[in-house]
Amino acid sequence: MSAIADLQGRRVWDSRGHPTVEVEVTLSTGAHARAIAPAGASRGSREAVDLRDGGPRLKGLDVQRALAAIAGPLADVVRGRDVADQTGIDAAMIAADGTALKSRLGGNAIVAVSLAVLQAAAVAARLPLWAHLAQVHGQTPTIPLPEVQIFGGGAHAGRRVDVQDFMVMVPGAASLDEALAITAEIYHAAGAIMARRGLLAGVADEGGWWPAFTTNEQALETLAEAVIAAGERPGGRVVLSLDIAASEFGHGGQYRLALEDRAMVAADWAATLSRWTRDYAIAAIEDPLAEDDSTGMIAFCAAEGHRLQIIGDDYLVTDAALIAAAARDRACNAALIKVNQCGTVTEAIAALTAARAAGFGTIVSARSGETEDTTIAHLAVGLGAGQLKVGSIARSERLAKWNEALRIEAALGPGHFAAGAPLAATWWGQGAMPGVAAAGQGAHSSVKV
Repeated sequence: MSAIADLQGRRVWDSRGHPTVEVEVTLSTGAHARAIAPAGASRGSREAVDLRDGGPRLKGLDVQRALAAIAGPLADVVRGRDVADQTGIDAAMIAADGTALKSRLGGNAIVAVSLAVLQAAAVAARLPLWAHLAQVHGQTPTIPLPEVQIFGGGAHAGRRVDVQDFMVMVPGAASLDEALAITAEIYHAAGAIMARRGLLAGVADEGGWWPAFTTNEQALETLAEAVIAAGERPGGRVVLSLDIAASEFGHGGQYRLALEDRAMVAADWAATLSRWTRDYAIAAIEDPLAEDDSTGMIAFCAAEGHRLQIIGDDYLVTDAALIAAAARDRACNAALIKVNQCGTVTEAIAALTAARAAGFGTIVSARSGETEDTTIAHLAVGLGAGQLKVGSIARSERLAKWNEALRIEAALGPGHFAAGAPLAATWWGQGAMPGVAAAGQGAHSSVKV
């Protein structure tokens, strides 16, 4: 047994220049490990709540109260425990907090401790974290298919466009290395197109280009054009994906696109999304309707779930019970897994397990406020999640995770890349991709498909 001897919390900084929490766990053997809590800008109403200080300093976002919780109540329940008992440690912290959304001691404090304990357990086992996770949970390590932001929008780019993420996936790649190389070509092609047309406003929170588009569909047109400029075909080896984050602009079954000054009821908004997915070789769509619009989510999944990966993020908040309910309702067919959204490693793994039991695809995801912490790359590989979403292929807090996944791929050797497998479980049917015939015909050569 390797017991936890001590916890140390410290204030560090995330990619938006905001304070966040790092926790270092020291074991009775003298070994130690650490992890950092990320933070989201677009947040579901049912996710764990960060404990911030309020007041005039640092926009009210300082974390001294969270650090006090780590030094006091959380340290009290964690010290002396076997570091391998992740479930028991997480349960003890949840009980010490005693609130539904971890608001008393702070979701940021609790998740930093939980992730640091996980890292320390791997150190104690003398295994890379991905290998430790695979061993403990009986999974075959799998290199995930990357989902990479090209344009940022919504809360990640000053709401310059309403849709939050315009992304690409390369299920036709033979390896993560190849997938990222193809994605980089698309990213730079998109930047060049935007700069040439005066549409480039900078870089968004997650490393994608910050656009100056006049409509949301202009972003789709430009992204499809960039795929072609990079020598690929939308719907060939490369498919598009969207994070709508519809709760940011939809409430009570009404949706308003601020960029276009246009309001729609849920059915009309869903019809717009359906048209986009057919016109632009979109294979996955996250939170297409708002978290309070179960009727809309169920209707959209009934209409499009046979051919699209429909992902719940704010709708599911990495909650096993909500995932099971969504599976019963057929409201989506894939789940985003964010550890800080639920607040502990144990709850995140329970959510992933529930999604897998439902036949859902699973995507381990970063947040918009990130750091150099690479834990989620190991979680995606060791738990065989199949997909990984960490933002763009720019900014070091993003590249830390992609590069760590590349190192793991090199360590595992050939034959472990998920490629299209996680998508096939939900919507590929007989092996055909949306917009592409099973025999490989029908790949698109024009911007609209």
